[in-house]
Amino acid sequence: MATKIASSQSPRAARTRAALIAAGFDLLVDRPIDAIPIDDVVARAKVSKGSFFNHFADKQAFADAIAVEVRLELEALVALANAGILDPVERIAGGMRVGARFALSQPKRSAVLLRGQGTSTLRAHPLNQGLREDIDAACAAGLLRPAARDSGVLYWLGLCQILMVNLVERQPSRSEAATRIRETMVLGLTGLGIPEPRAAAIAAMEP
Repeated sequence: MATKIASSQSPRAARTRAALIAAGFDLLVDRPIDAIPIDDVVARAKVSKGSFFNHFADKQAFADAIAVEVRLELEALVALANAGILDPVERIAGGMRVGARFALSQPKRSAVLLRGQGTSTLRAHPLNQGLREDIDAACAAGLLRPAARDSGVLYWLGLCQILMVNLVERQPSRSEAATRIRETMVLGLTGLGIPEPRAAAIAAMEP
């Protein structure tokens, strides 16, 4: 269900929404949205319960909105890391590398993102535009197996999410994390149809 956000908000409404989002970040670090009463959210945000429903249709829309905040932050980091890289396969891999490092450096924000994905795994979701375009470009160049055209976005996002969950939960050492990221990337790229030597070479790259 969509978040109820007007195209232009009054300063007071913007402050209220920001307070709710901040409260949600704090609460979602420790609990899934289903375990968080709206009363807890509004109490922490110091706003009325009616204010919550002025901004969000329900708790899931609230969780989705918070996840989008983090996902936009992550996508900006991916775009920065991929700036100047023309090879679509290297760009696809770069997204996984950035997501993994985000999970290691920002475990609490990553946990909030992973708990509120909503429908953002859909191929057509606006947040997946960059990945979708890179997969389409790689398919058009004959670099990926045909199934990647329809299922590549879901496949790659799934791998990235599982890798991030593992890194957040396990908090491995730097060397262990590097090995896990490389191995997951090789498995993921070969699954898309990239030959293993090429996949291993890309996984070994440093930004």
